[in-house]
Amino acid sequence: MHPRRTLEEMATPRRSRREAAPVRITTAATSHRDDIDKRRRRYVISMTIRTLCFVGAILVGDGWLRWTLVLGSFVLPYIAVVMANSAAPRLEGADLVGPGSGRRELGP
Repeated sequence: MHPRRTLEEMATPRRSRREAAPVRITTAATSHRDDIDKRRRRYVISMTIRTLCFVGAILVGDGWLRWTLVLGSFVLPYIAVVMANSAAPRLEGADLVGPGSGRRELGP
C-alpha cells in the first residue's frame, strides 16, 4: 500500500520535490543543441584547415613547408575529433549562499 500524500506534496511540482537545491542559471549547462552546434562548428573549421594544408602541400613543391603541411593534414583530424568531443565545462564556485551566512539581506 502506498503512503498517503499530503496536499502540499500534491501541489508541489514533481521536479522541485526531487531537487531541493535550486540551480543557478550561471551554473546550468548550456543547452544540448547549442553545445552540439558549437562542437560541429569547431570540427568544420578544423577540417577546413586540414583540407587547405593538404591542398597546399600539393601546390607548394619540395621543401620543409610541404612536409609541415603534410604533417598538419595528418595531425588535424585527431585534434578535430578531440575538440569536437569535449563538452562545455560547468562553472564552479557559483553556488547559492544559504541563509544565515552573515551577509545582509533585503527584507522587513
